[in-house]
Amino acid sequence: MTTWYESYVPHWVHRWWSPRRPVNPYRSIQPAATNATLNDVLGVVFIDLYLAQNNDEHHTDHFHAAKDSLIVRRGDPFRLRIHFNRPFNPNRDAISFIFTVADEKKPSPGHGTLIGIVPRDGIDLLGDPLEWGAGIEAHEGNTLTVLIKPAVTCPVTEWRLDIDTKLLGNGSKTCKLPASLYILFNPWNMDDQVYLENYDERKEYVMHDTTLIWRGSYNRLRPSIWKLGQFERNILECSIALLGTVGRIPAAYRGDPVRVARALSAAVNSVDDDGVLLGNWSEDFSGGTAPTKWIGSTEILQQFYKTQKPVKFAQCWNFSGVLTTIARALGIPSRIVTCYSAAHDTQASLTVDIFIDSNNKKMDAETSDSIWNYHVWNEVWMKRPDLGIGEHGSYDGWQAVDATPQEQSDNMYRVGPAAVTAVKNGEILRQYDCGFVFSEVNADKVYWRYNGPYQPIKMLRKDTLAIGHLISTKSVLKWDRVDITDTYKYEEKSDEERNIMLKALKQARHAFSRYYLNDSFNEVEFDMQLKDDIKIGESFTVVLKVSNKSKEKTHFASGQLNCDTVLYTGLNAGEVKTMGFELELKPESEEYVRMEVIFEEYFNKLLSQSAFNISCAARVKGTEFEYYAQDDFRVRKPDIKFVFQGKIVSHKSVDVIIRLTNPLPIPLKKGIFYVEGPGIEKPLRFKIAEIPVSGIAASTFKYVPPYAGRGTLLAKFSSKELDDVDGYIHYEVAPRSEDIISNGASNDNTTTILHETIDVTA
Repeated sequence: MTTWYESYVPHWVHRWWSPRRPVNPYRSIQPAATNATLNDVLGVVFIDLYLAQNNDEHHTDHFHAAKDSLIVRRGDPFRLRIHFNRPFNPNRDAISFIFTVADEKKPSPGHGTLIGIVPRDGIDLLGDPLEWGAGIEAHEGNTLTVLIKPAVTCPVTEWRLDIDTKLLGNGSKTCKLPASLYILFNPWNMDDQVYLENYDERKEYVMHDTTLIWRGSYNRLRPSIWKLGQFERNILECSIALLGTVGRIPAAYRGDPVRVARALSAAVNSVDDDGVLLGNWSEDFSGGTAPTKWIGSTEILQQFYKTQKPVKFAQCWNFSGVLTTIARALGIPSRIVTCYSAAHDTQASLTVDIFIDSNNKKMDAETSDSIWNYHVWNEVWMKRPDLGIGEHGSYDGWQAVDATPQEQSDNMYRVGPAAVTAVKNGEILRQYDCGFVFSEVNADKVYWRYNGPYQPIKMLRKDTLAIGHLISTKSVLKWDRVDITDTYKYEEKSDEERNIMLKALKQARHAFSRYYLNDSFNEVEFDMQLKDDIKIGESFTVVLKVSNKSKEKTHFASGQLNCDTVLYTGLNAGEVKTMGFELELKPESEEYVRMEVIFEEYFNKLLSQSAFNISCAARVKGTEFEYYAQDDFRVRKPDIKFVFQGKIVSHKSVDVIIRLTNPLPIPLKKGIFYVEGPGIEKPLRFKIAEIPVSGIAASTFKYVPPYAGRGTLLAKFSSKELDDVDGYIHYEVAPRSEDIISNGASNDNTTTILHETIDVTA
């Protein structure tokens, strides 16, 4: 009778086994006695995993798990040195390596989840990159050094390794590898689907553990620091586990980056599957952490790994930051992308329709579409063989993936991967979700006058330039913004851009009527102006310039200016100030309307991201012409400053000072600094009782850099009066002058608080 395990093993492995003594891969044995004779079955005494060398060659040495786990990348060989209880005799002894996916209940060679390989003499015989291979590198007495190469398409997951030995005609033994073995995607290997040729881009999009996320509004871009922390404690373990648990990817398909990316876009949010993060776009964050208070992915993923419950709360940049962390941990090149004035087209009509009532206020209840001040998603790099070759070539390269739960795709809240080149060329039916991403960056914005349920609507204005501004990501190896708008869309007003829009509309299959009922009157022009760089705590002024272009006729215009606080998703939250106006416009004249908004008027209504919606509605008497325009605006918050008190050396303590100046005309009470950085396992917290008006809060702590090279410290500040304030510093860590730390040695990575002070400037 054949056991289940034997039935799954390839025939070329069966020949090393005795049918009378089937080998159980899960049976753990004690190391073989070292006084064995040549007639005893070869036994494994010790396995040298070459952790330092393998993890360094596979670019995995920064992982916290690399201290006691073997972490390798598929398609490239790793080295093992096996110590036996007697000399290895290739004429009488047989060795095979059995790999099984750790969480697979029924591993199968046909599914690529159970692999048996026999090492060959020489390391030049590792075979086809699509196949597993093993070669004997050296044989010295009781030791055997082998190179093992996982297939470049093998599942990315945790594996178990058993080493089976057999003495021909005299039984067999199994030794189970005691350490964890993780196999990751390999962007260094040109045969891997995620191969990224450029060295600097691999360093940025796979290895760097800190990045910038652009937030704010298109006229006030704000870079925020985000600690990805893909190498920190439990992050790799959580990322690997997520694929099989929440992601529900069968083990056989975990080597397909398209399947993995699509699963992650659903698993990072919690709507369908109790994933990592619970979204919250209100201003009530009781029972959790406000999205603006997170400074990185590390704490989020560590909490999820511990509790297996969604972490509260998140908004788009949090979802994006966590997905980037997981992707980079798994080995998929990933970056964070921000689109300003991003459309949320709920009807797939390629338009964003905004309805204005008789009081010149936006009707949120009737307006299902929205324009977010900014929206943040991800791009992941991979080949797309599933899409074939299109009119414009292959669809390889950057793929848009979005974990923010907005609309369902195949009955789950997820987006992508959508080939960016398909989005640019209006191929909205390409898998996956290219139409949704196309609308985000290309939809037309249409304002409608709504006069009641039984009255005809009137189109006030159509804006083909309002959507998809300043699509941004962090530049490679620099702390600057790079504009990637041209990868998503052709230049505005160009023939290519309009032709692509028409092409997309033909594919949209949405019967949407466009009404052009507004007068073509052009003798009076309106221009709303707003100074961009306003610090929080200061007053600001909205200016409306009205020009009469007629050389003979006097016109009369009336209307109102509105200032409302707004969520970054485009939903108005509260009125700050409204001012009406009436103007007599002489021929060829200009008039200005000014509305000043002071701190006391907006402070108590300000939301966490300090955003406003400024709008203007106006009519010209004696005509049917109506003007309506709106713009986003935010006040600038201060930055947290860092100062190092001494030279920065690996594994050596250095004092760090963080400072913040109060910009408000009122004291800041019950403030907290949060600090993260390499080697800081849990964010540091420094409580500040009060910062007076114009006062400076300063906290000092000791920091021990865990390794030489580039590093980034980042901080957040939060108080009742002022929150979502951040800052960061980039620095180079010099290596220690002592000898290189031996593998496995304990390091002093403790970061402690030295003291807290508050200084008050004169």
